[in-house]
Amino acid sequence: MDHFLYRDGSLHAEDVPLTEIAAAVGTPVYVYSAATLLRHYRLFDEALAWGPHLVCYAVKAASNVAILKLLGDAGAGMDVVSEGEYRRARAAGVPGDRIVFSGVGKTEGEMRHVLAGGVRQINLESEPEMRLLSRVAAEMGVEVPVTVRVNPDVDAKTHEKIATGRSENKFGIPIARAREVYAEIDRLPGLRVVGIDVHIGSQLTDLDPFRQAYRKVAQLTGALRADGHAIERLDLGGGLGIPYARSNLAPPVPQEYGAVIREEVGHLGCEVEIEPGRLIAGNAGLLLASTIYVKEGEGRDFLILDAAMNDLIRPAMYGAHHDIVTVAEPAAGTETRPYDIVGPVCETGDTFAKAREMPQIKARDLVAFRSAGAYGAVMASEYNARPLVPEVLVQGSDWAVIRPRPSYEEMILREAIPQWLSAG
Repeated sequence: MDHFLYRDGSLHAEDVPLTEIAAAVGTPVYVYSAATLLRHYRLFDEALAWGPHLVCYAVKAASNVAILKLLGDAGAGMDVVSEGEYRRARAAGVPGDRIVFSGVGKTEGEMRHVLAGGVRQINLESEPEMRLLSRVAAEMGVEVPVTVRVNPDVDAKTHEKIATGRSENKFGIPIARAREVYAEIDRLPGLRVVGIDVHIGSQLTDLDPFRQAYRKVAQLTGALRADGHAIERLDLGGGLGIPYARSNLAPPVPQEYGAVIREEVGHLGCEVEIEPGRLIAGNAGLLLASTIYVKEGEGRDFLILDAAMNDLIRPAMYGAHHDIVTVAEPAAGTETRPYDIVGPVCETGDTFAKAREMPQIKARDLVAFRSAGAYGAVMASEYNARPLVPEVLVQGSDWAVIRPRPSYEEMILREAIPQWLSAG
């Protein structure tokens, strides 16, 4: 469910017509619904209400500080994978004891910053990282709570570029070696084992891979406890998928996901942490764009939009589907026609959809890409020297720009010509 609905013939974000935002801010622009973000966070929180837990929002999905502030004020923790994301979470007012630091390539500088600022735990990804963190923590005179990310070799049945739990993926330590790795942690200064971490992928639409992975984690918990380790927390990652296409084939909901967690690990008496991002933010945002031209081609017509692959790269990178709708509500029985929907970037890959059935569209008509709140604005760039896409947050009848569109002058002034090149 989301809060983007047609009202009085026009698509609204909560109580705000998208035409109002387009007129004031211009297009392309990302628009988020605060009500949807909060609703999705609370669904996860309620799904785990059977035991101690913390829902840590995956900051990488949509990292605007205003979004983090909204969720943090509601009680969410944060899952971060870089110093930049950590700084964003702290800037949003999230305390360190609600921030989990993940990521496969943590640097010494990042470790020092996070340990100085406070952190709930660090999820270790490799033995070299473990040894580096031990040295840094010992030098700083602190003891850091850690988990080890184990790779359970479970096929998540998702896109190969977002699968993370198979043996050939770069993430984590093979689960078969976990006991020896935990034994080494006990011998290292500055580290304190608090639990186990696992994350098998993103956009999962089947609960069975979760069940397989969590069953292996439960078995490992018993083995590690028998070895004398205090396993108090289970960080079970995120990855629950969203419906990108409107159909009767809906992915599992958080309540069903929470039931699987309870069935597989609820008996262990551990605090459960999860790290959802896509399901919280995905359907809470859309990308609003304008039609520049309707171009007749050889055997096909093109909608050329002012949004491009630099604004929303998922279709070019993953072949991802987004429902694309007109902001003006089509009348009942309106005929459709197929369009190839493309952007203005000089790449053939700048294609959002092929032969997509749409109502007849003309230049300057507004369209909206649904389910664009996750991995949309965070992956945007200024390719082709196009200004970075702005973001807007809506709450009821109020709305605000939470990231402005830079001017061309601002873009150019970020760069510098060296003195030896400008001399003379």
